[in-house]
Amino acid sequence: MTRSSGRDRLPRAKQFLSANARLLERARFSFLFENGSTRAVLRALQAYENEDGGYGHALEPDLRGPESEPIPGWTALGILDEIDAVRGPVLSRLLDYFRRSEVQGGGVPFVLRAATRSPHAPWWETRPGPVRGSLNPTAGLVAYLEKHRVRHPWVESATAWCWDRIDRLDTVDPYQLRVVLAFLDHTPDRARAGQTLTRLRPSIRRPEVVELDSQKPSDAFRPLDFAPDPSLPSRTLFSDAEIEGDLDRIERAQRPDGGWGVNFPIWTPITRFEWEGVQTVEMLKLLRAYGRLGRRR
Repeated sequence: MTRSSGRDRLPRAKQFLSANARLLERARFSFLFENGSTRAVLRALQAYENEDGGYGHALEPDLRGPESEPIPGWTALGILDEIDAVRGPVLSRLLDYFRRSEVQGGGVPFVLRAATRSPHAPWWETRPGPVRGSLNPTAGLVAYLEKHRVRHPWVESATAWCWDRIDRLDTVDPYQLRVVLAFLDHTPDRARAGQTLTRLRPSIRRPEVVELDSQKPSDAFRPLDFAPDPSLPSRTLFSDAEIEGDLDRIERAQRPDGGWGVNFPIWTPITRFEWEGVQTVEMLKLLRAYGRLGRRR
């Protein structure tokens, strides 16, 4: 297979984003691939922030309401990580929001009941009974904060809660696994993380969790969904051939219009454009992290 050098891949992606994506993804692309400014990303992200320090307003495209929710907070924290801005007043407000969102027993919920007040995808429903903490997104939040060695009382309590839940895991679902692996990649307790990764490895490499055949059409999670950076311990879950095959798949998936599609249901038309903009930036990040777009920033 002839691999693109990135010289045509990036211009095509930029054209797609310029025609279809949110301002936020256009600013992220500019920062990541054109030496654009941190300030431009922060300004675009600010439009989704609420007075309580959390994020809503369809930052998570499938939650259309203005209400702050934990998953959009995780998304915002990921963008701050991307631009190396996990600090300052924005972070302080977000940490206070996470602390207030923690439920009895520990952890931040996957979704709050407030989500039902506004249009939302049908899978964003709360279950009957008390709202409970969830590893997704709590472990993902802690992962970003530990990566940047953020010290805050909520980080300490959330870390302990995550370890307690992870130590009891015997099966994993893909969405949960993504944030659990991020937690294990960045927790400072490296010995415990290594032991846990070894224990979970057989559960992770099951066909219902990850699709290892890069030629097989599937809406399942793939190796690079779990191993986004070759320097992280999560990369050791997959062989070189599995990673290279997944990179080939991603290269093949770029459409003639320059964008990448998504493989989950679209329940209202606007989300297709928003998600495809997000997906295009994320696929470019993966290709660059693994050397398919030249040097990393």
